[in-house]
Order: sequence, then structure tokens, then C-alpha cells
Amino acid sequence: MGRGPLLSADPLRDHKRAVLDADSVREAYRRWAGVYDAVFGGVSAPGRRRAVEAVNGLPGTRVLEVGVGTGLALPKYRRDKRVVGVDLSREMLEKARDRVAGERLSHVEGLLEMDAESMAFADASFDIAVAMFTASVVPDAKRLFAEMSRVVRPGGHLLFVNHFSAQDGPRWWVERAMAPLARVLGWHPDFATTDLLDGTAIVEAIEPCAPIGLFTLVRVRNGAAGGD
Repeated sequence: MGRGPLLSADPLRDHKRAVLDADSVREAYRRWAGVYDAVFGGVSAPGRRRAVEAVNGLPGTRVLEVGVGTGLALPKYRRDKRVVGVDLSREMLEKARDRVAGERLSHVEGLLEMDAESMAFADASFDIAVAMFTASVVPDAKRLFAEMSRVVRPGGHLLFVNHFSAQDGPRWWVERAMAPLARVLGWHPDFATTDLLDGTAIVEAIEPCAPIGLFTLVRVRNGAAGGD
């Protein structure tokens, strides 16, 4: 088999995977909510820090964090940003609300239980939308991208921090071997940038996150440039 994007071109296979994820994501994060910070907080910290730094450096104050989880990133936003977070997991959101109250994060304007692939916001409600470690756990990443594009104003920004699959080398083989088990857990180690972005995406930057490049930051300009 040649090297390249690892997801099958067979739509039936991908559909089966998507159905499994849709049925398992809520339950998986219900189980993980109590220990998520301890288990994943450390390894994901560099990617999260880099994403928030990028958000803080962009124009606009209205920020949507998609897949906010337990709210680990919330204290890191500049206080002039007005942040709304959404997540599918009620249990994770409860942890995030405790964090907001405990740390008096007045810049956080709302934490809402919502499906990231079908959000209740009006078009162009935000200047920036950021998804950290979310794109590879939703059933349909392209639908996530389209929905984030809809709720961000034209000329705004979409940011993604995620693990994207290697295209060759030893890591490629490890990710491929891990894929069946990881999918059961709602995570795709063989997730490629082409599974998220379509050919029309205006990609401004793709950069590995320190220290070892396990995660990558992707920054996209939303539609035609308009305003700041």
C-alpha cells in the first residue's frame, strides 16, 4: 500500500467509523471527566498554550472554543477576549464551570452543552473559533470545519490544534497499528489534515508545537478577507 492519507476512500468504512464515534463520544468523556486533567493535561499543555497564544495575538474579541472540555485553556486567554465554550459532554462542562467560578474568569461569557457539528449560534457570531484536540474525535471533521466557518465572520480565523498523522516513517506504522483500538476510544491516530480541510481552505500557517511536534497548530483565514 502506498504512503499518504491513511483514511479509507471507501465511504461505507468511514460511515461505520463515524457512527461508532457518535455513539461513544459522550460516554467516553463521561468516564474521563474526573481524571482528564491529570491524565491528558500535561501532554496536551504545549499545544494548548500555543493555540491560546495565537488566539491572543489575533484581532477581534469574540472567541469560540469548540470542545472546551474541562476548561484547561480558559485561564490563558487575554482578559479583553470574550470567550464562549461549547462541549458535547455535560460532565466535562461541569468541571469547566467549577474552574471559571474558582478562578473568577470573568472573560468567559458562557459554557454551553452543544454539538459542534450543529451549533445554535447565528452566522458570523464570532471573530475567532479554536478547536483543541477536538477535530479527530468528532464524527465528521469536515462538517465541524464547515460549522466553525459558518459561525465565524468572513475574514476571521479558525484555529485547530491536533495530532495529525505522519505521512511516512516509523510513526506512520505505529499510528496505523494503533488505529483500531483508538477508534473504539473515539480518537483517530491516523487523522490527516485532508480529513479536516477541503480544497477551498485559506491556510495561513501550519506549525508543529513544542517540544517534540506531537501536535500541530493549523490557522485558517475564514472565507474572503473582510475587516481586520
